[in-house]
Amino acid sequence: MNTFSKESPAGRRGAGPSLAALVPALVLAALAGCATPTGPTASTEAVSFDQAVASATDSLLTQARQSMGVMAQFSSRSVVVDPMLESGTGQQSALTRALEDKVAQRLRAGEFELLPFQGESLSKARYLLVGTLDHLQEVKDRPAGRPPLRIDLSLVELKSGNVVAQASTRAVDNRLDATPTPYYRDSPVLVKDKVVDGYIRTAQARPGTPADADYFQRVSVGTTIQAATQAYNAEQYPQALELYRAALATPAGEQMRTRNGIYLSNWKLGRDAEAEAAFGKVVETALANNNLGVKFLFNPGSTDFWPEPKISGPYPFWLRQIARHVAASKVCLNVVGHTSHTGSEAYNDRLSEQRALAIRQKLVTEVSDLAPRLKAGGVGFRQNLIGTGTDDASDALDRRVEFKVQGCGG
Repeated sequence: MNTFSKESPAGRRGAGPSLAALVPALVLAALAGCATPTGPTASTEAVSFDQAVASATDSLLTQARQSMGVMAQFSSRSVVVDPMLESGTGQQSALTRALEDKVAQRLRAGEFELLPFQGESLSKARYLLVGTLDHLQEVKDRPAGRPPLRIDLSLVELKSGNVVAQASTRAVDNRLDATPTPYYRDSPVLVKDKVVDGYIRTAQARPGTPADADYFQRVSVGTTIQAATQAYNAEQYPQALELYRAALATPAGEQMRTRNGIYLSNWKLGRDAEAEAAFGKVVETALANNNLGVKFLFNPGSTDFWPEPKISGPYPFWLRQIARHVAASKVCLNVVGHTSHTGSEAYNDRLSEQRALAIRQKLVTEVSDLAPRLKAGGVGFRQNLIGTGTDDASDALDRRVEFKVQGCGG
């Protein structure tokens, strides 16, 4: 059989492009690949949320195509998205989910294939996408009465571990829903450690630099932790507990998200003794990172805890475990009270200090030897993580009490 057809070009309608037609295209692609790569986008003008997401994603797509060079149209464009976070709190929220959904839609429109965040996908995908939102507390110009948002997106090549594209834009927070997802809403602590911090650093890293090692080396177990968190959010607590324990069974699984998930799942299952023991491990892990932020909910304008048992029921054993672990670790702590952004600065300074002093006294009541090792003070709303002043679940972390490890000298 003759492989080469003698049919005229006009008659070969189903055939691919001829070599003569393909060469110019390859030359143009080569020239494009040799062009100076587009750098990361860093816009400082706050625009609408949709505009900011579109701008950041489009920049990411342009940079990714440039990094592919000559073979861009033939290269794999598969992407795994590690669920996006708020960088100030490390939590997932309705807002981070909205960001993730909008980015995913734009990636698909740009002919990128999205794979689920699962272990098997990591071996198939070419890229890993991470993204963060930050409430910019330091910005005084607040068009909608709230701090503007900074959006950071980063695309990491899984094979090399290097960032190939990064974009940063700003958005107006026009009453956007920042309610935490159930796991983070229920969490008693600020769920941040070196892994979460590494994720945030990766989202902000410049192209050509490696992804943060503390994060990137633990991406695989991160898929199990995320599956556990999804089960928790769906109120499938036995399955969540099993998955969190499976993650913890690996060396890379020793993380705040895992320890906190084991506590939350046990508490939801009514296993009080196991929950208290698990919370003790949360405290131990946080103190090893030199900072423990706990969400104690007080009555408005008061140092009394919120009376509803569903909210404040576990507070006694939280305090008991904090006191015991601080006593055992021989460290000294600065107990720092925080308030949300409502009321005057002077009022909130007094209230935050009074609450810190109340917590300090409760710890001393648990373990009297702690008295000389605990200091207390308040910072009002000057160190808000959210800063919306809504006084609801979305800014609960602004009303936290932090335990900062410090030297015992002097």
